Amino acid sequence: MTKTIISAALAALFSPFALAITPFVVKDIRVEGTLRVEAGTVFNYLPIRIGETVDDQRISQALKSLYATGFFKDVRIESDKDVLVVIVDERPAISKITISGNKEFSNDVLLKGLKDAGISESKNFDRSVLDKVEQEIKELYLTKSYYSLSVRTTASPLERNRVAINIEIEEGEIAKIKQIHIIGASAYSESTLLKLMSLSTTGWWSWLSKDDRYSKQKLQGDLEEIRSHYLNHGYADFNIDSSQVSITPDKRDVYMTIAITEGQVYKISSVKLAGDFLVPETELSPLVDIKSGEVFSREHINVVSKRLSDRLGNDGYAFATVNPIPELDKTNRTAALTFFVDPGRRAYVNRVNIVGNNRTSSEIIRREIRQMESSWYDRERIDRSKIRVERTGFFEEVAIDTEAVPGSSDQVDLNVKVKERSTGNLSVGVGYSQTEKVVLSGSIAQNNLFGTGNSLTLQASTGRVNQNFNLNYTNPYYTKDGVSRGFDLYHRKVDTGELDVGRYATRSTGVGVRFGVPISEDDTINYGLSADITDVNTFDNSPLKYKDFVKENGNSATTLLTNVGWARDHRDSFVYPTKGAYQRVYAELALPPAELRYARIGYSIQNFTPLTTNTTLMLATDLGWASGYGDKELPFYKNYYAGGIGTVRGYKDSTLGPKSTDPQSNGEALGGTRQITGSAEFLFPVPGMKEKDRSMRLSTFLDGGQVWGDGEKIRWSDLRFSYGFAFSWTSPVGPLKFSLGFPVNKKDGDDTQKFQFQIGQIF
Repeated sequence: MTKTIISAALAALFSPFALAITPFVVKDIRVEGTLRVEAGTVFNYLPIRIGETVDDQRISQALKSLYATGFFKDVRIESDKDVLVVIVDERPAISKITISGNKEFSNDVLLKGLKDAGISESKNFDRSVLDKVEQEIKELYLTKSYYSLSVRTTASPLERNRVAINIEIEEGEIAKIKQIHIIGASAYSESTLLKLMSLSTTGWWSWLSKDDRYSKQKLQGDLEEIRSHYLNHGYADFNIDSSQVSITPDKRDVYMTIAITEGQVYKISSVKLAGDFLVPETELSPLVDIKSGEVFSREHINVVSKRLSDRLGNDGYAFATVNPIPELDKTNRTAALTFFVDPGRRAYVNRVNIVGNNRTSSEIIRREIRQMESSWYDRERIDRSKIRVERTGFFEEVAIDTEAVPGSSDQVDLNVKVKERSTGNLSVGVGYSQTEKVVLSGSIAQNNLFGTGNSLTLQASTGRVNQNFNLNYTNPYYTKDGVSRGFDLYHRKVDTGELDVGRYATRSTGVGVRFGVPISEDDTINYGLSADITDVNTFDNSPLKYKDFVKENGNSATTLLTNVGWARDHRDSFVYPTKGAYQRVYAELALPPAELRYARIGYSIQNFTPLTTNTTLMLATDLGWASGYGDKELPFYKNYYAGGIGTVRGYKDSTLGPKSTDPQSNGEALGGTRQITGSAEFLFPVPGMKEKDRSMRLSTFLDGGQVWGDGEKIRWSDLRFSYGFAFSWTSPVGPLKFSLGFPVNKKDGDDTQKFQFQIGQIF
């Protein structure tokens, strides 16, 4: 057999000594040398087919195509008469990757980073891969400030044309920020500007926050924070001239220098709207609340721009843009501000697409969407839809994107993208509070039963004061109009022997039905009916008032209760509110012909006002009134109590208000029929915690309140006040609360307790 070598290597194609061949028609193609790569793969990439005529140019193209696959380290093409023979030498495959010496990052994190860079087991290997591995790992460690990192990679050949890559890591010491210096600051002190930055020199909190580790991304964010601070306070021509980062030879200390030019403070000289409004200017102008003479503020300008674009969006202009252009007069230090309005085209919503709901029915999401298909695009309704879907609690993330419909100039699709969270929960836990002591609790809950949006919860807890068993079922859309219906079954035991209140014990069993009727997006009317059986026991050391009540009414009572209430919720979050308000009015009435007849009415409000981007002022008030009617007395176990976490911190739980004068009850608290409590609390994040971490919060507070018994006159001088500090954490085991309260006007007979806490969910 005679063979003519057409090409031995790709380099020969470009040699002046490359052999020229006589063109011939390929009658067959044969592949030799493959081990892992299928012959069909070679045929797929080979740009020559049986029956085609080949020449030097076609052979050159074929060699380039096969080399470009990256599967082969050598390729030859020969001819055997009219048969085209493709001879390949495969690159070895990566059989396994082992990593040692790593502590900061787990193997999984490092392997994922390498995989994202195209390096993983079963991939082809060449020597350049080792350099790439080292580079990728070093870049990952640099994000954590490991500048003295050492990475050594080796490749060991294995049988069947495979290799094993071994990565040895010496992490070294973490480089920490030793100094940050800002040059050019005069309007604000360097310390003020440094507080704006997430990066910092090593402090007492750095072991947890890691804010003393340099990161290029964090530095860019900090520079923007400084820029925003100046632009928001009138320095319209502020500039960051340079930012330099240097590291000591031992790679342990980082020094940062930021040079800035502050410029001058500018004031607004004039404000006007320009462009094609399409919406009456009389409706747009009130949205521009920037006045001549006020200090230039980019933040305020951006707020107005968003207001204008949102208003245009409410009328269907989905692609509206508002560009604020300031004309600076450097001589007079003024800025003439013009908002250029471009409404774009008006659009209809073609379809609302829902993506990511693997378990939850699409209908459960659609019923929360306020933007209808085939109607004008409405930005306000879309924003409201997002809030309502988030409030279901079924999803970790909710995003609504607008996408133009191909081939249409006036239609858009809304893509509702959700990421589902686990809505089922099986938990067993232990909690502790100064009131309840040790509390054992367990619950089985499914808030999205079979993807229907209905919830079913079984809870049980046992403590030294309260023991509860609850079974609850709720259908939030009992009717298509959003009327909810729920059923409750409960069994509760209370023994106040561990509290500094009058001693009694109750055992209550009840069943009820409730409804919630939405009357607006934020307002709901609630009402329900329940039947309750309560057994009451008193003791030798119980107040005479309690004993007399049991003697007159018996130690067992069956009551038919009706509940009516109204709630309005404007808060931006249920867990970590920063703005908005929550109000609630409720009434509970024991209906005749039951043995007990009484009424309880209450009102509560919480108002959250943001003071800065991450601090909030919370004002809260609780009012309560209760009384018997029809010649019946209010059951003493329905009294209001105040003192402790939730009412007036710094005073012992439930100890404020009237006290027993009976010798046997040691002056213990009796509770009251009227209650007033209030609080002013300044809320701020835990220093060093990430902005997105909203599980922890610190606060300073001023509490006040009191309860009064029947016949007692409400006097403001009776109010007790306290101030102090508090910490709250929505932890995996439930809410955790600490408070350090200092009574302001303690009087004789008051029981105080400066440090109070509660850990775990108390049902």
